[in-house]
Amino acid sequence: MCPVVAAIRTHPVFGDLAGNRQAALAALTAAADAGATILVLPELCISGYCFESDAEADAACETIPGSSTAQWSSFAQERQVVIVGGLAELDADGQRRNSAVVIDPSGIVGVYRKIHLWGRETLYFVPGDKPPLVAATSLGKIGVGVCYDLWFPDLVRALADGGAELLVFPSNLTDDPPIVLFDHIYVAVARAAAHLNRVPLVVADRCGTERGANWTGAAVVIDAAGTTRALAPNDDAPAIVAADLPTLSRRETSWGPHNDIVADRRAVLVNPS
Repeated sequence: MCPVVAAIRTHPVFGDLAGNRQAALAALTAAADAGATILVLPELCISGYCFESDAEADAACETIPGSSTAQWSSFAQERQVVIVGGLAELDADGQRRNSAVVIDPSGIVGVYRKIHLWGRETLYFVPGDKPPLVAATSLGKIGVGVCYDLWFPDLVRALADGGAELLVFPSNLTDDPPIVLFDHIYVAVARAAAHLNRVPLVVADRCGTERGANWTGAAVVIDAAGTTRALAPNDDAPAIVAADLPTLSRRETSWGPHNDIVADRRAVLVNPS
């Protein structure tokens, strides 16, 4: 049976943690009701993104486990689904992190802290200091990055080499350049990453305007060939797009009888160090 993977586009209201939790839960419910079994929410979908002070960032943060993960864990157990979602985390050392959590019916199975911070994120978050996460869930091995991480091919390749059968990138992609979504360079980057690593890939982006910032809204599900299987409408409204993907445990890295994207690598020559 092929898993149905949903990329969820939400419009969080800055600072409204309780309201954003309810909006995320409503979107998860709609996705699960439509048959999705792997549900991906955007980056910082509980807090919003455009912080202007340390006090705002502090107010946005929550622990893991915490309020959002408790809600998502209960939902994952009730509906027998896997959830990946982004939130502002206060870690055990009191540091603010831009994090993504992976939850399946058993509870939290992994936390990834964004390694490559973008723009003003560097003012409010500490970058992750652990290797990229491949989380072993009830529906397969899921490799996790957050937004800007997708622009580092070595990170994506590390997830693939680590056994990821699906790549997920909760994101807040700024609308630059503002062009038709299907042709957007961000979608092209995601398609290329899936194609070059022979691993399906999901981006879950946000929409709406926040403190003058606009967002691309690139919720997209891409198969291992780099083909777009589902893409959100080219508008500025919340959306859920979903597609079934081949059984995750059957990752195929060969291209015909003569080539294999993993076996053909000559890393010792390309990366002699």
